[in-house]
Amino acid sequence: MATFNTKTTFMTHSRSNPSRSSSRYLPRLVAMAQSQSYWASIESDIETYLKKAIPIRSPESVFEPMHHLTFAAPRTTAPALCVAACELVGGNRIQAMAAACAIHLMHAAAYTHEHLPLTDRPRPKPTIQHKFDPNIELLTGDGIIPFGLELLARSMDLAQSNPDKILRVIIEITRASGSQGIVEGQYRELGVDELSSDIKIIEYVSNKKEGELHACGAACGAILGGGAEEEIERLRNFGLYVGTVQGIVAKNKPGMEEKIEKLKGLALKELESFKGDKSELISRLVEPSLCAA
Repeated sequence: MATFNTKTTFMTHSRSNPSRSSSRYLPRLVAMAQSQSYWASIESDIETYLKKAIPIRSPESVFEPMHHLTFAAPRTTAPALCVAACELVGGNRIQAMAAACAIHLMHAAAYTHEHLPLTDRPRPKPTIQHKFDPNIELLTGDGIIPFGLELLARSMDLAQSNPDKILRVIIEITRASGSQGIVEGQYRELGVDELSSDIKIIEYVSNKKEGELHACGAACGAILGGGAEEEIERLRNFGLYVGTVQGIVAKNKPGMEEKIEKLKGLALKELESFKGDKSELISRLVEPSLCAA
């Protein structure tokens, strides 16, 4: 999940002529405020859903670390994109909520495993707050994954005729979080000195870790919202480009500016066939600066 910075840039254009500045920048600021409000509302709904799904209950030795690590993982915009894509193709937010939460759970499990406090890491990494010893965190990460799939399975509703969609979403999520997605990216990242300065390696790892997760989120939302196959694939591509951009930007390596701008252009091109306010709101994900970790 991601926290959207609702205070971004609102005070940056104050100058000696406030009336001229206001008239020039007001449309842009209003658009940004609407965008941030939209994403913040999705994030709030996802967090509420997750807290109800993972209360600290008996056995506390299992659910306390699961609850902690679920919310300790840094946020990613992939779950929110899942919900937004569902709404973009005409679906209701609740239809994508279980899938969005499952995507966050897969991300949280992967992050937990990647940041275990072990001594054999090839280089320092950012860490979460470690309240539990490595064995507990390892087991908890393993437990979070099937819990996410259970959450999805329980969202099947025969009255809505959605079991086929849920099955397809389960396949999407397991693929993106497994050996063809996040795990492959983590594997390629291991042993590479600070990701070196190799642009191809940086892009590849970003594509597999952040890119595949966002592609999955967008595709799952479109599937659950009843989108046509072309819409699903366009949103999948959008998510892949946006996630890859976010991954590259997070690694903060020089020389990637041209690649970032190219990926942004490709992402926006995938949205050209979509109309309405939701399309405009989703397009703003190409700017990672709108999100605060």
